[in-house]
Amino acid sequence: MANGGCAQSARLPRATATDAESQTGEPVAFSHEPPGKMEELEHTCPQPRTTLTEPAIFMQDTSCDCRAPHEKLTIEQAKHGTPVDRPVRVYADGIFDLFHSGHARALMQAKNLFPNSYLIVGVCSDELTHKYKGFTVMTEDERYEALRHCRYVDEVVRDAPWTLTAEFLEKHKIDFVAHDDIPYSSAGTEDVYKHIKEAGMFVPTQRTEGISTSDLITRIVRDYDVYARRNLQRGYTAKELNVSYINEKKYRLQNQVDRMKEKVRTVEEKSKHFVYRVEEKSADLIQKWEEKSREFIGNFLELFGPDGTWKQMFQERSGRMIQAFSPRSSPSSSPTREVSPSRSPSPPSRWASARNSPPSSPKGASASISSMSEGDEDEK
Repeated sequence: MANGGCAQSARLPRATATDAESQTGEPVAFSHEPPGKMEELEHTCPQPRTTLTEPAIFMQDTSCDCRAPHEKLTIEQAKHGTPVDRPVRVYADGIFDLFHSGHARALMQAKNLFPNSYLIVGVCSDELTHKYKGFTVMTEDERYEALRHCRYVDEVVRDAPWTLTAEFLEKHKIDFVAHDDIPYSSAGTEDVYKHIKEAGMFVPTQRTEGISTSDLITRIVRDYDVYARRNLQRGYTAKELNVSYINEKKYRLQNQVDRMKEKVRTVEEKSKHFVYRVEEKSADLIQKWEEKSREFIGNFLELFGPDGTWKQMFQERSGRMIQAFSPRSSPSSSPTREVSPSRSPSPPSRWASARNSPPSSPKGASASISSMSEGDEDEK
């Protein structure tokens, strides 16, 4: 059981040798210790767990094998961290049926009552519980295992007594008992913790409102039909649930109706989602159509409007076609006509004189060429 040592020692008388000889006549070695020296015994009380990698241990027949005397502590001493050589041993007991957060919070308070504490949790057996309190949902083995896996518990006592006796407290070397301060009337007494309170060993904890084993059982009984239908749907038989034949058929019919309702609800949700998507797509299409329409109208007006590109191109092409089909402009001077024989002969022109008479000199030839060019320009 011991998993750690401590420094403080209890003192027991130890025999010392004298200068007399033994019965054999041989001298006996003298002790260097002065007379009255006490033997030092180290505490071997279990230390609090430092890790949470393993569940809490089960208490053996003997809770603590430490030979050091167990001195009585006051609450003030324990709160100040004394004794420093061993943890304060705190005991909390209960049924712990349907282990829930209210149980865990009570054990958390018991564990944190003192700076250095070792929490021992006693769990009553099914026999005692059924006798004094009533039937349980979980078996005693299930309740034992549930307590072992609570992070605040250092040790579990199986088959704990219903009323704590002085022998039990001494056997397990318990310093304080933690429980809520409400008088717990049971086993023919008004408060089973009355003698613990009178001895100054009781430390109160606070109950968690809104949750208890009785509350959980009340919820199950109140919603019995719901849980029966749920377990039938999960494969439990009517015999296992203690359900009659008629109720079984009624529950199965209700389960089928609920499935149909769920399918209808699913179809409605899918339809709503589909309609929403269609509306969303329609809005996008309308918006894109409006954008394309505005773009088309703008391009049309730019091309075919009053000052559009098409009008300018048409005017340019019309001008080219008019120029192509219109006749050339008439010359400024009309050409000379031939003289008929009946008319009087006109004097010879310069051309004739130029052709008939050869030039007498180069200067004269150049003058005649220049006069011809002038005549051409006049004709043009």
